[in-house]
Amino acid sequence: MDERLVATLTQQFFNALAIGGIYALIALGYTMVYGIIELINFAHGEIFMVGAFFGMTFLLTLGFTGAIADPVTLALVLLASFAVVMPLLGLVGVGIERFAYRPLRNAPRLAPLITAIGVSFILQNIVYIWQGPSPVQFPQILSPQVRFSILGASVSWITVLIVVVTAILLVALQLFVSRSRLGRAMRSTAQDRDAAQLMGVNINTTIALTFFLGSALAGAAGIVYGLYFGTIAFNIGFIAGLKAFTAAVLGGIGNTTGAVLGGFIIGFVEVISAQLGLAIWSHAIVFAVLVIVLVFRPAGLLGQPIGER
Repeated sequence: MDERLVATLTQQFFNALAIGGIYALIALGYTMVYGIIELINFAHGEIFMVGAFFGMTFLLTLGFTGAIADPVTLALVLLASFAVVMPLLGLVGVGIERFAYRPLRNAPRLAPLITAIGVSFILQNIVYIWQGPSPVQFPQILSPQVRFSILGASVSWITVLIVVVTAILLVALQLFVSRSRLGRAMRSTAQDRDAAQLMGVNINTTIALTFFLGSALAGAAGIVYGLYFGTIAFNIGFIAGLKAFTAAVLGGIGNTTGAVLGGFIIGFVEVISAQLGLAIWSHAIVFAVLVIVLVFRPAGLLGQPIGER
């Protein structure tokens, strides 16, 4: 095989991994909330956007505006960013659930759906007033110029960071849901909310925890998005959130592994479309793939996890 072709394919493979990892982190929040209360939280994309701005503000507050040369300092700053931004975004998600969604829990399904759209516009306008309409520079503490070569392709270490963060958070989430007491409460609530409540599960706490975890993951996605693309804006959450929701549906909404799989698939579809000169059609191609999959497999690629009733 031609060396130039191999280098191009390798380069695009890693590009797709980076973009897919961002979509996967956002999609996890969509699929968790839907799995618990069957709500499509359309404000989730804006929570991701807020996470990017929180990450930028945190780094600027510490005085970091450019690349950090020392690996130890870089690692500590990255860990601190995730450790601060993720809980803050989790609290934002809990607040939204408490004041916007909980009062409508027993209302017709259309009411919380419209409320979610309203919350997304509220978050957009808050950031619009706070940071303005123009894109702003995200501190590039991990320089895109720091790269390594593989099969003739030049790959940024930011790509590796995104894949590692996605893998670690997915594994941690799976372990939490499958082995912890609160995770069992989440699974029982997803299977049968009324029965779980009769067995002593605190439904309000469980749902709030779900929003906390989903929003925290969106915060992590916001940080890696800023590091990868270099600029953020108040409206980045709309398209990213829509594609992440598509990823959740594609993989099987309610299935965390399926959400991650769907995110990476959409990343590859976008990159392949751009490589073929169809970048302007990438959005249409993504949704065409979704339609085709749902026609032949309505529950998504991995299906929805259905417990025994």
